[in-house]
Amino acid sequence: MTDICVIIAAHNAQATIAKAVRSALAEAEVAEVVVVDDASTDATTEAARGADDGSGRLIVERQAQNGGPSAARNRAIALSRAARIAILDADDFLLPGRFARLDPTLDLAADNIVFVTPDHAADFVPSSLPDAPTGVEMLDAEAFALGNLAQGVRRGELGFLKPVMSRAFLARHGLRYDERMWLGEDFDLYMRMLLLGARFGLIRSVGYVAVERGASLSGRHRTADLAALESACRAHLDLPASPSARAAMRRHLQQVRAKLLLRQFLDRKAEAGIAAALGFALSPPARFLPIARGVARDKLAALRPPAPPRPERLLLPV
Repeated sequence: MTDICVIIAAHNAQATIAKAVRSALAEAEVAEVVVVDDASTDATTEAARGADDGSGRLIVERQAQNGGPSAARNRAIALSRAARIAILDADDFLLPGRFARLDPTLDLAADNIVFVTPDHAADFVPSSLPDAPTGVEMLDAEAFALGNLAQGVRRGELGFLKPVMSRAFLARHGLRYDERMWLGEDFDLYMRMLLLGARFGLIRSVGYVAVERGASLSGRHRTADLAALESACRAHLDLPASPSARAAMRRHLQQVRAKLLLRQFLDRKAEAGIAAALGFALSPPARFLPIARGVARDKLAALRPPAPPRPERLLLPV
């Protein structure tokens, strides 16, 4: 069944976009690959077009202004026609046979992700991956919220999943990416879909390779980005949910809120000094504890020697 559009939002991805495009065009289920160059200052558009296989399935459009990943993805969705939509980041690539393993009847169908360092991406081979159990795990809003909670120093990562999405479900509910969000935009869209009744199936086999780069958008937490994510998490609580899902969502919101408060505290310290920052932390007093915990966590992290980078790691254990 050739019914998938792979959409790629790209910004200054000249070095990696061709590999991403070629990996998508190699999949038999792919009817379209749509690249939206989000006002790059390098040759991203030319590199993407250079990866065309001549099948007529590739569309490349360049935006005049940088609008962020959500706006670029929404533009790609608008340019596409296929029944299913798959997200591929411009740094990443797909493994052969990925889409054949995903259930086409689900509203969201995801597989495992392997994260690799840039140095390892060039020589990565799928045979290095462990065997994965068979079967589909169904995720609901509660499980998804819990899967994004930080546990100690390790953050939950289900929001990094790159499911294939049903265009019909998105259209039926009028859903698109929230263009105010430059952080957590995937998490937000998946959560809204789940709260509106989407069936989300997850398999443990790996079909997606994510290249971890320190300068990626997801690696930076700007104050405005965290504020937009917090606002989205609050909006999720306005949708119908079970009591257990609502409790999990509140826990996630609390963690996002704590990160935002710490960021705002540090902003005030940089702009107006420690006295102004302490005034912010104590007014109201409920702010103080999450900020103090965040400061202590950052201080302890700075004392620990950095862990050596692993060439590859799985998002989900198998």
